[in-house]
Amino acid sequence: MEIEIISEAKGRRRQPKRAIPSSSATEFQPPQRRTRSRAKEENKAIRAPLTTIGTPPSDSASAITTESTSLADSTPYTTLPNTLTTRLTGLTKPQLALLHRKKAQLQDPSQPSLDLVTATAVEATLVFAQEEAGTAVCISPAGLLLTCSHCVAESPEELAETENKWLLFASGQVVQTKCISWDPKRDLALLQIVAAQPLLVNGTTFPSISPAEHPPAPGAPLLCIGHPGSEDLEVSRPGVKTGYDVLHISTGHLRGYAKGQDLQDNSEIGALKHDCWTYWGHSGAPLVERTTGRLVGLHSSWDDETGMRRGVPLEASSRIDGLRLRKYLRK
Repeated sequence: MEIEIISEAKGRRRQPKRAIPSSSATEFQPPQRRTRSRAKEENKAIRAPLTTIGTPPSDSASAITTESTSLADSTPYTTLPNTLTTRLTGLTKPQLALLHRKKAQLQDPSQPSLDLVTATAVEATLVFAQEEAGTAVCISPAGLLLTCSHCVAESPEELAETENKWLLFASGQVVQTKCISWDPKRDLALLQIVAAQPLLVNGTTFPSISPAEHPPAPGAPLLCIGHPGSEDLEVSRPGVKTGYDVLHISTGHLRGYAKGQDLQDNSEIGALKHDCWTYWGHSGAPLVERTTGRLVGLHSSWDDETGMRRGVPLEASSRIDGLRLRKYLRK
């Protein structure tokens, strides 16, 4: 498995800065999330960027839930063959080739020795098969995945065009998912596994980690497991490759929460602050408390002014789209 471990003091690359207008004295205005599309637009890359959504007017208008899907104790899924084809997956030849390439890299037998907490978190982490990368984490043995909404779609129109997403567990197991909840205000999305290749380890459930019962205190040691993108967006010339591994494990600490920001509104930038190393593609990466092994948030963005990494806090994930997520996970 291609995994690289990076501490908070090593390997950090400062992303390019841009001017941020000063906040109003009476109303908190978070800085904008530095998305891949914004970086490409600034660097004048060849591909057109995705549309960046603005702050939704309300919870009811921003959250989309698939009506035909309900959270159940056990969700059946279709078993996929070990050999995938364009006809079966609906992917183009280049897209399928990329999926196979990521799978081969994840199944590379050379890997570092990991402690139990780290190994468990890595096993529950998934990478998006798409070119732009992105990360997710399994939070239920039945195959419920949590990620950032902008990893799935940047707008309701894009969401309607991409009903299913293909991802790979750290083991290399390929799964097909359906988005059952998309909440751009909180910058969270829930995906349900609807088809999967046979489990590569003994058992009948998917590897998962549980959300923490309570938010950690500032200074708590964290792990971040993410899938950095292959394209270097810190240079003006498009097509330059980063050479990063498929999965990176970085360590750091919780640095508290943005003063004055609503923890339920992460549409422009995450309210949680941390200093684990990240790159484009880490969006949706699990932030795990090292002492407990519990999920405390998802990495989502960073602040251009300070370089501080940002994430979606646990408080937002417990209330995504009004779903009683904790009650379901305790079943």
